[in-house]
Amino acid sequence: MLTITRKIEFDAGHRIPDHNSQCRNLHGHRYTLLITLVGEVVKQDGASDNGMIMDFSDIKALAHEHLVSLWDHAFLVYEKDAVVKDFLHTLPGHKTVVVDRVPTVENLAQIAFDMLKEVYHNRYGRALALQKVTLYETPNCWAEINDSSIRD
Repeated sequence: MLTITRKIEFDAGHRIPDHNSQCRNLHGHRYTLLITLVGEVVKQDGASDNGMIMDFSDIKALAHEHLVSLWDHAFLVYEKDAVVKDFLHTLPGHKTVVVDRVPTVENLAQIAFDMLKEVYHNRYGRALALQKVTLYETPNCWAEINDSSIRD
């Protein structure tokens, strides 16, 4: 099985409200998102993407449209973190994204996978699927989510 991966970086803030460390404070990260696709290589002479699973610029454009433009330079806040959510709503024009679970890297990776899965599924009428999303919160800490229905 052949896969391709596109790396995209963005900045966002969050906090882990119940965590017993500094992560309970408002802070931000330079996130790195890895999008791994599996599919068939195009074998069509004259096609712009001949020899590719998908053009890397298309992977990036779709990720930006459906996820990165929403999260980049936003504050990702848990819907039950009322104190911070209410405060952020007092800031005119503030970019706030309310999520349905605590915004840990594990939960954000799952949300990202769920948001992107259908975006890439059989795109352009080809056998194409999102196989894995890896989200780095720091260079040393990350979470991965795989599509369990895809087998080697």
